[in-house]
Amino acid sequence: MTAISDPVAKVLRGSVDLHCHSGPSPFPRRMDHVEAAQDAQERLDMRAIVVKSHHHNTVMDVLAMAPRLRQLRTQVFGGIALNSFTGGLNPHAVRMSLRMGGKVVWFPTMSSGRHIECHREGDGFPTETVPLTCDRIDILDAAGELRPEVDEILDVVAESGALLSGGHMYPDLIRRLFEAARAKGIRRLIVNHPNFVIGAEPEQCLEYVRLGAHIEHEVGMYDPEGHMKWDPKLLLDWIERIGPEHTVISSDLGQAGNPKPVDAYLRVCGALLDLGLPERELQRMTRDNPAALLGLD
Repeated sequence: MTAISDPVAKVLRGSVDLHCHSGPSPFPRRMDHVEAAQDAQERLDMRAIVVKSHHHNTVMDVLAMAPRLRQLRTQVFGGIALNSFTGGLNPHAVRMSLRMGGKVVWFPTMSSGRHIECHREGDGFPTETVPLTCDRIDILDAAGELRPEVDEILDVVAESGALLSGGHMYPDLIRRLFEAARAKGIRRLIVNHPNFVIGAEPEQCLEYVRLGAHIEHEVGMYDPEGHMKWDPKLLLDWIERIGPEHTVISSDLGQAGNPKPVDAYLRVCGALLDLGLPERELQRMTRDNPAALLGLD
């Protein structure tokens, strides 16, 4: 086991990052998945990380890197984001990803109407290393009903027990998706960074919680050495309003030009402890809740 002397690192030992943006990716990345897992193991003895790409099914990355990953205790899992790059609402791609070991399905992120509205020219995101095209993906048909493909995808998620993310969609569409997921018996639901892109208010997030969802916040947005530098007091306010039992803390890091995920965890979680957050509640949000959402326990 890794020897850890930093007091914040000791609290974070065994944590799980559900939102790591290591590479490969068309966006410039600071590290690949193996390097991210090595850093997580050596410095926090992390239990697992989930590697996310807006552009492709990361399960294939994990399988290709398996010979290097087998040497590590920190587990690495992948999943698929339903953007136009992967065929949008593509049940066949979801089925393959989950049956080959995927743990997460993110509904449209960059292809969602909400994301496109917020980032019309790609501003706020890295410049891609190759020219790409991105189409809008909607989960509702012309009559305002969930498209048949959504229903089929939810069946695949229910079959596998995977974690379902609302992606970057409008708050009301996330609610519609989660209501349908709940009706199919899906119990692992998550909302990523509700106060970034998505624009969901705490009251709306409490509606998601009543449907069984967890609300995820990312240390990358609150790190003073990151691009956004939000005040950790804002994060603490969200935790207090939603409750640590319904909250997950992840990184959303790995991009070139941003801090390493572990560095941001240490700084932001240390700030939360300094603000009076109990250690046990921090462990619940960084270790217990994400492990349960991945079905590790």
